[in-house]
Amino acid sequence: MVTAIPSTRKNAARAAFVDLHDPVRSMLTECFKQFGIDVVPLSGDAAARIGREKFEACVMKLSNGAEPVMQAARTSASNSRMIIYGVGGSAQDAMRYSKYGVNAVFHEPLERSAALKLVRATQSLVLHEFRRYVRIPVITEVSVVTGDSRRFNASSRELSAGGMSITTGEDLSSGQSVEISFALLTLPRIWVRGTVSWRHGHNLGIHFDPQDERRARIKAWVDAYLES
Repeated sequence: MVTAIPSTRKNAARAAFVDLHDPVRSMLTECFKQFGIDVVPLSGDAAARIGREKFEACVMKLSNGAEPVMQAARTSASNSRMIIYGVGGSAQDAMRYSKYGVNAVFHEPLERSAALKLVRATQSLVLHEFRRYVRIPVITEVSVVTGDSRRFNASSRELSAGGMSITTGEDLSSGQSVEISFALLTLPRIWVRGTVSWRHGHNLGIHFDPQDERRARIKAWVDAYLES
């Protein structure tokens, strides 16, 4: 008699799909399953299930019904740091929910290659398999003041302990000094000095000033986010 070998497979990460309909649901299910992430379709009172069950990620339409689900997630003890994906038209759609820290957006109309690329870029956070230098995708409003006192708003793309990438139509060049401010979930609005380190089209990177002591609050937030 052959004794069965106990399975050593970890519990799979789960992504809640809230009120998604085909063909969007089918396409995204295929994308997530490629990276070993189980999909759990939710309908009806999705906010209640998000509040009591553990999920590593949540995908939902950026529509009027999204806010109660996001609220339930961010106030849940087990899901407060889950990766939230929006399905919508642009980053501006996500900005309406910036207080909930939407992490990434699948732009409509969905294209399989673009959707797969986004899941690939974020799956390490869903699976809690972190690189040495982790960049957390998050979309929120960022206020920018340049060295010549120009002021404008931008939207964030990724955040790390050492810097942030943002999207803006303003003309900034590498090496330019800025001061930025933003708020994230449990991180109250913070100001920090930085330097433009790169630019590609409307996207640019800000390297935080190592001498700015306020940067420590950002590092503490990033560390807490990853440990939860």
